Amino acid sequence: MIEGPAAWEGVTVPTASGPTPTVAWFHCFSGIAGDMALGALIDAGADVDELRTMLGRLPVDGWSIETETVLRAGIAGTKVHVHTTDVAPARSAAVVAAIIAEAHLPDRVHRRALATIGALAEAEGRLHRRPPASVHLHEVGGLDAIIDVVGTCIALELLGVDEVASSAVADGTGTVRAAHGLLPVPVPAVVSLLAGAPTYGLDIARELTTPTGAALLAANVVEWGVMPAMTIERSGYGAGTAELGDRPNLTRVVIGRRTPTWAAEGQAVMLLEANLDDATGETLAFAVEELLAAGALDAWLTPIIMKKGRPAVTVSVLAEPSTAPALREVLVRETGTMGVRGRLVERWPQERRIDTVVIDGHEIRVKATAGRAKAEHDDVAGAARALGEPLREVARRAEEAWRRSQ
Repeated sequence: MIEGPAAWEGVTVPTASGPTPTVAWFHCFSGIAGDMALGALIDAGADVDELRTMLGRLPVDGWSIETETVLRAGIAGTKVHVHTTDVAPARSAAVVAAIIAEAHLPDRVHRRALATIGALAEAEGRLHRRPPASVHLHEVGGLDAIIDVVGTCIALELLGVDEVASSAVADGTGTVRAAHGLLPVPVPAVVSLLAGAPTYGLDIARELTTPTGAALLAANVVEWGVMPAMTIERSGYGAGTAELGDRPNLTRVVIGRRTPTWAAEGQAVMLLEANLDDATGETLAFAVEELLAAGALDAWLTPIIMKKGRPAVTVSVLAEPSTAPALREVLVRETGTMGVRGRLVERWPQERRIDTVVIDGHEIRVKATAGRAKAEHDDVAGAARALGEPLREVARRAEEAWRRSQ
């Protein structure tokens, strides 16, 4: 048995070294929980009998697992029921890790499961200002949650999954009662675990993403965003307990082989746009400046003609998917637009580097790609004013100086 935090210390997310790894992409449009992740993988074809056999290697008794097919807003998915006679108090993270480490499971299952418990322990440790190994995992320390975590990692192995990816993760609002009392949704552990991941809220008064689901993602996901370029081989839906009206309470998983095509090379970005027919030039120029300052990859204006022949302008913003919500707010705030549209697109930026040349004592940065060198405008403008020379002449001299230095 592995004692204490050493059970997860140094654990890293396993990735494939082959040319076409199998990837599982979790689509968390209604959040994710441990049983939903497991249900999605079973729905995608993970054999339940093999799953039970491997779970039986855990050094714990008093559990059983059943599955059923259910409908959520008209879409069929697999609902997992884990029954336990567990009456143990909340287990510490070290004890949970030791239980997993003692089981005779494939190496990749061990690593994924221990990384998941480790991620949760780190998050709870930060929240309670305690060493991760000594943190007591209340909800996730229960036997049913241990079965969800280890079962999900076993199911990934049964399906031959090399890499895990995920969409942006949805969560709801309101409050939920936990061992520490009434907590806001998303609960603090989920917020901590998904730091750096793309997330968004839905106006649904319930917890959609649980700490177990968030920990599985935080520990194992190697790529966030839209579905990776792949040849789809199978897919499945894992069902949550509640009905959410017209929104299916499901987590989807799509599994396939990565495809080494042009699509795989593209960078997924969000294009936000708004049409304006009542904004001044000064307002539009300031909006572009504020969007760039707020982290937009690019922002620009395009003249258009709207209905009834009205001249207008389209404000376009290119953004990382994770920053799109904040940039949308900037666009609304600075232009007063009554609506913003958006779509995911791909871009293929050229590799570039920034070099510096000196023209008559003035440093000028030069942006260089494989086929072009361009002097940085702000540097050129400053040097042109100081030297009393035309802007275009200083730019030409800087770019020529760069070429001679190569």
